[in-house]
Amino acid sequence: MNKKNTRGETCIIGVSGMHCASCANTIEKKLSKQPGVINARVNFANEKAIVEYDSSKINEKSIADAINKTGYKAIPKESHSHDVDHSDHMKMVAKGEMSLLKKKIVIGAVLSAIIFIGSFPEWFGIQMNGYFLFFLATVVQFWVGWGFYRAAFIALKNKTTDMNTLIAVGTSAAYFYSAGLILLGMGGAMYFDTAALIITLILLGRYFEAIAKGRASDAIKKLMGLQPKMATIIRKGKEMKINIDDVEVGDTVIVKPGEKIPVDGTILEGESSVDESMITGESMPVAKKKGDTVIGATINKFGTFRFKATKVGANTTLAQIIKLVEEAQGSKAPIQRLADKVSSYFVPAVILIAIATFAFWYLTLGFTFAFVAFVAVLIIACPCALGLATPTAIMVGTGLGAQHGILIKGGEALETASKASIIVMDKTGTLTRGKPEVTDIVSDNEKEMLALAASAERGSEHPLAEAILEEAKKRKIKLKHVSKFLAHSGKGISAKIGPSTINVGNRLFMKEKKIIYPDDDIGKLEEEGKTVVIVAKNKRLLGLIAIADQLKENSPAAVEELRKMGKRVIMLTGDNERTARAIAQQAGIDEVIANVLPGDKANRIKELQKQNYKVAMVGDGINDAPALAQADVGIALGSGTDVAMETGGIVLVKNDIMDVARSIKLSKYTLKKIKQNLFWAFVYNAALIPVAAGVLYLGYGVSLDPIIAAGAMAFSSVSVVGNALLMKRYRL
Repeated sequence: MNKKNTRGETCIIGVSGMHCASCANTIEKKLSKQPGVINARVNFANEKAIVEYDSSKINEKSIADAINKTGYKAIPKESHSHDVDHSDHMKMVAKGEMSLLKKKIVIGAVLSAIIFIGSFPEWFGIQMNGYFLFFLATVVQFWVGWGFYRAAFIALKNKTTDMNTLIAVGTSAAYFYSAGLILLGMGGAMYFDTAALIITLILLGRYFEAIAKGRASDAIKKLMGLQPKMATIIRKGKEMKINIDDVEVGDTVIVKPGEKIPVDGTILEGESSVDESMITGESMPVAKKKGDTVIGATINKFGTFRFKATKVGANTTLAQIIKLVEEAQGSKAPIQRLADKVSSYFVPAVILIAIATFAFWYLTLGFTFAFVAFVAVLIIACPCALGLATPTAIMVGTGLGAQHGILIKGGEALETASKASIIVMDKTGTLTRGKPEVTDIVSDNEKEMLALAASAERGSEHPLAEAILEEAKKRKIKLKHVSKFLAHSGKGISAKIGPSTINVGNRLFMKEKKIIYPDDDIGKLEEEGKTVVIVAKNKRLLGLIAIADQLKENSPAAVEELRKMGKRVIMLTGDNERTARAIAQQAGIDEVIANVLPGDKANRIKELQKQNYKVAMVGDGINDAPALAQADVGIALGSGTDVAMETGGIVLVKNDIMDVARSIKLSKYTLKKIKQNLFWAFVYNAALIPVAAGVLYLGYGVSLDPIIAAGAMAFSSVSVVGNALLMKRYRL
């Protein structure tokens, strides 16, 4: 799957064979060194590499080759027109790996049990030949545990170390020491049972971890499962069923009651109610009629209708949402940098601690205790939990958001949203409905003035222009021919109608044109929360048009919810001070920044940031694009169709302003889970490494058996993933 952007292209590649966060870091470093790679992120939790690259210098195949050269297996996505899932090959690889892992665990468990029984004849009363135990241990060490050696070799080849290095060194020490005793015919305690049980327990933990990680990505699997397989279309006058891959833009598609809508489009004929909950999270069906947009994968409830396909394949809303969620789940939160940095130094430090532990106890209590402590330190210290702490929480958090129509585009947006202290809101289309209507016309000749104003505004795309045109349409006023049109951003428009120049705009515009206007009359209308447009012919005032954009019903409740959360809410608008304050008062907002031209909104955000505030900007994602980009986190209210094109780091698909508070709550909750996971991962290693090294043995006679260390290490990884999975119970 490729996505073009301003910097280059982005590809998502599956990676097989990773066992820990260090594996991901190794691949990241390799990719970052490739000419043409702008940015590379590798996520251990969802086994994906997201690479941003310059297509003039490197292609996806070369990126995959670079991953393969590290010793891991790259599995690019198929280049189907609308492929949003891993390829079938990726699924087969994952299924095959899980099947082999299960087989190794079963065989490892059986052989380890026999080795354990044979290692303690005084307990079980069964005497076994040493060479027989040596044979069984060899099978466990080099077949069941081969993956550890392979991964440790890959790390060594890439001049690094990882958790597999610790396991390979620790179990090899136990195995080869015991093998030496057997082959040289020497007496002494053997540790075949230790090596075999450690390998089996860690593989068992890895199996449970893989199952848990699979559940962490349930949200995206559900989204992928929504896509219907077939579509009914009309071609050459005939109705036919075709594979969804073959639907083309412009096709006429028929949808009957109870069927899934195959692709995005616009209704040509018919009416119905459509369940869009799987895309927007909105539970109530939405009424649809001719001209309305329908979204692929949503369910037609009652009527039959025909629609024109406008977006197919990778361009459909569902495909865009899946891309966003995939990229978000593969991203890193800033807090993860700490874990990555610790992991990079951790394994070499642990090896040094293990060697120091062995040396100390060898000189103090002799070889046996020193050897057991050495192996225990290596095994207990594996930093798997540290590597899983952040990505699993991000996977579940972003997936949970997607199910409720809140698309969080990455770990950085997720973390920053939770820290935002100021919420800046655009007025039109955010706090208000975005559909202004004419409420008052003040003129000696209403019909003439409205005809000139509407004719002049016909070339404008501004919402106020639409309101004036709609009013003229209602009154069945015939529009005049315009020979010249000029828009003045944030001020108004000028148009040539016949020999006259028609100016339509605000106070600032009229001052520039030196046209006198009745300030008192305008002030009264503005105090009612109305925007006033002044209309003039040449230098003569024709009158005023008052336009009101009603507040959304839940805007006051949304503002109140944000204030309860301790957020400072500011309304930012191009409207004049009086009108802006009237609307703000209705919404429950005390602070207003008014008279701001579209190009200056980003500068106002910058001014707040200079005061050391973290700022979240809420806007419609189109007119407010610069401000959304400037803010620490941009929250864009989407239309539910072009979600991937929005500027914001968070997109609210339902266009519901209440979701602003919900998205911040979700961000806070996810960050809380990340911190919990990191805390337990750090505490686990910080607390148990000294125990494994024998610190408690000095005063209390307490030591840590390597087998118990292996079980504890496996449990720590599973518990971190399990804690992240608890997020699924969170109610937004």
